[in-house]
Amino acid sequence: MAEQTTRINKILVANRGEIAVRVIRAARDLGIPTVAVYSDADRAALHVRYADEAVHIGGPRPAESYLKMDTIIDVAKKTGADAIHPGYGFLSENADFAGQVTDSGLVWIGPPPNAIATMGDKQAARTAVIKNNVPLIPGTEAGLPDDELVHAAKQIGFPVLIKAVAGGGGKGMRPVHKEEDFEEALQTARREAESAFGNGDVYVEKLLVGARHIEFQILADTHGNTIHLGERECSIQRRHQKLVEEAPSVFVDDDLRERMGKMAIAAAESVGYVNAGTIECMVDKDKNYYFLEMNTRLQVEHPVTELVTGIDLAKEQIRIARGRRMGPTESVLNPKGWAIECRINAEDPYANFMPSTGQISTMIVPTGPGVRVDSGVYPGSEITPYYDSMIAKLITWGETRSEAMLRMRRALSEYTIMGLKHNIPFHINLLNSFSFIAGQIDTNFVEQRFNMNTYEEDPTNTELETAAIAATLYAHRKRQLASQVVAPAKRDASNWKWMGRFERMHR
Repeated sequence: MAEQTTRINKILVANRGEIAVRVIRAARDLGIPTVAVYSDADRAALHVRYADEAVHIGGPRPAESYLKMDTIIDVAKKTGADAIHPGYGFLSENADFAGQVTDSGLVWIGPPPNAIATMGDKQAARTAVIKNNVPLIPGTEAGLPDDELVHAAKQIGFPVLIKAVAGGGGKGMRPVHKEEDFEEALQTARREAESAFGNGDVYVEKLLVGARHIEFQILADTHGNTIHLGERECSIQRRHQKLVEEAPSVFVDDDLRERMGKMAIAAAESVGYVNAGTIECMVDKDKNYYFLEMNTRLQVEHPVTELVTGIDLAKEQIRIARGRRMGPTESVLNPKGWAIECRINAEDPYANFMPSTGQISTMIVPTGPGVRVDSGVYPGSEITPYYDSMIAKLITWGETRSEAMLRMRRALSEYTIMGLKHNIPFHINLLNSFSFIAGQIDTNFVEQRFNMNTYEEDPTNTELETAAIAATLYAHRKRQLASQVVAPAKRDASNWKWMGRFERMHR
């Protein structure tokens, strides 16, 4: 019997920046025309230039443009678009918008509205996944009064984490290490959650100290097939915002990958999930893992998974939305090579990551084998205060983690952005960090053990760590000498200091 599919003739991309460019390129690869929408601030944006059509939808603030659901749906109908891809951020995890799109007779390139709604409510998500025996971090229900939350925190045992029920991105989230600090943190979290999401409900869960943030990429089609595409290591964070991601994780062995992958599939199936999504987990030092939440959209860090699997996730999203079976048919248990992603943001790492705005006067983008840059800007682009500060995502691939790291160092040293502050110096320092090179990281690494002004102390606690670091740095120096490369500029001088030091240690 022939497979029933839905025809998609034109896609409206309800987003901006690099993700809009990413989706437009995927659609173009499939021969599908696209429609871009843009605000006053984005009249000259790259996604506007790349799309087949572009329609102005309002003022620079998101509420005046990219969050106007009725306007976006109306634009889709007027331009003849029969499908909407939301990208990530903005309306991508808005169940009401997804429902309005489908009720309007358009194809929603994303998961079912009910799955978005359930997984978007952290307490509802916990209730749903536990039915499939998905392990959860010990915690409370949502909506409890303050006195019950205080009592529950004492029962769970400090440290604990207060978390907003709605939203994400670290808003309405407060770690509490001492009982006497709990009530003040609780009120702060409630106020922040109410301001950010219009919902001040919070819950409390055990704070896992020294844990890693590891997530699994999910794909599910309308034919009952659900698979995972392996894990991503997302522990390099600041204020719960990811800065660097890699695939696979140096911490995850074959057995853990298989067990966590099965758990991720079970979590997705608990809500009848369809399309691309991500199961986020916390994993402690003893490799005990716990469901954290599900992101019901394409992730910012999806390129690292694409590079180690060879699967175009944006194209798979469109394929699934058409009603077709997804291309891959089995979960990925053996990623090919290693990929690392650095988020290049307009912010000053020497001034507490203060956001930077202004015009990009000069931009030289690294290229070469194993280097990918996903960006929505170009020389002359304006970084405004209305949207997030991301300039680009720099991704490198290598046959080994060492090669991916060395390639990332090279790419970072070539990446030139002038006209505003950016965090490339942070990434260069991170790639020089002993702990990062050795894979000895957790979610508190950047805030508690990393400093832009001084390099880490040498953590040579074991011969294994030292050998791993030495091998990586020595290989890098050998390549530079073989190529007769001139000594790096001042910002990279530390490479040579550490390499010489390790050479002397291991002669």
